[in-house]
Amino acid sequence: MRNILLSLSIITFCLTGCKTGPKISSETAADIAAITDSAARISPSYAKGFTVKYLEDGIRLVDIQDPQADEEDKMPVGYQFALIPKGLDSSIFQKLVPEGYTVVKVPVQKTIAMTLLQMSNFTALEAIDKLCAITSTKNLFNKDILAKVEDGTLQKIGHEGNFDQELIMAANPEIIFISPFKKGGYDAIKETGITLVPHLGYKELVPLGQAEWIKFIGMFIGKEKTANETFSRIEKNYLDMKALAENTETRPTIFSGEMHSGNWYAVGGKNHLAQIFRDAGAEYLINDENTGGVNIEFEKVYATCAKADYWRILNSFSGDFSYDALKKSEPRNALFDAFKNKKVIYCNMKQTPYYELTPVHPDLLLKDFIAIFHPELVEENYEGTFYKLLK
Repeated sequence: MRNILLSLSIITFCLTGCKTGPKISSETAADIAAITDSAARISPSYAKGFTVKYLEDGIRLVDIQDPQADEEDKMPVGYQFALIPKGLDSSIFQKLVPEGYTVVKVPVQKTIAMTLLQMSNFTALEAIDKLCAITSTKNLFNKDILAKVEDGTLQKIGHEGNFDQELIMAANPEIIFISPFKKGGYDAIKETGITLVPHLGYKELVPLGQAEWIKFIGMFIGKEKTANETFSRIEKNYLDMKALAENTETRPTIFSGEMHSGNWYAVGGKNHLAQIFRDAGAEYLINDENTGGVNIEFEKVYATCAKADYWRILNSFSGDFSYDALKKSEPRNALFDAFKNKKVIYCNMKQTPYYELTPVHPDLLLKDFIAIFHPELVEENYEGTFYKLLK
């Protein structure tokens, strides 16, 4: 607060004492002071997908790049944005913004979130009022968002590949957050002329890197200080829990996934969830170089994971999932030791707000796994937020 008051005093002095150049309103001066306050300064420590450079008058240059730049499917083009405090005269920022940067006036008041991962940033910042539309309510639990959809104050614009352009235009967003790697429907959105801003949190390789995209959203909606404070709490919780599991004497083995359409679908060895397994004091047996999902033949999975201590499953099963249901879906599932020993770790997306919370709360996810792998490290009778041993 002291820094903000000092900045306001300096800016006010210039407003009253300087005779040349465009004037800055008191409201804009307050916005600039809030942006330049040290507690609101955005500097990613874990996220590799965006960088921020501060210029004069609260102007920030944000460069977005693929966190997995070595992959063949890396983002074909880079995205560069100049975040300009609303009310700042164009004669000021035009001289400072380099060529190639798309100007976005901030703070943004109306935007569209295309995924639950993006939406998780808004809910963590208590900023769902900044959303004017979403794509779907599937697997959505947030009562406030569902109420807004029900009363029509929050529009549903359709699904990937079938977006309703008229609804998008009627929602009148200032920007739309997108996942540029997804195919289908984005060309139609480009035709609206609305600024599209990539959100690449889902491509980060470390859990805290994904969670740190809360700062990215914070810059656009004027919640920088809140984003920094929120992330600091998440970071501390995660690192404290990780430290507990680092020196455990035993490290159980774990594999993940299920059979779908003839192939076993699992997370790759460099996926952020695989890192959470390791941080929780376990060894993930699918130790490949894949960063996303990977399809594997059953025989290969069985050869590698038949004797694994634990088996992690995430799905959207209708009703109560069970060992009987797991065996019925694929009789060979009963061959795994984790099945025989009742060590299946399970989360049902129809029953828990998994994708609403886990992108910004890897600390809770980590604690769930530590509680299962090393129950002596958590409080007695701890109930998992997302994952529990299947009964």
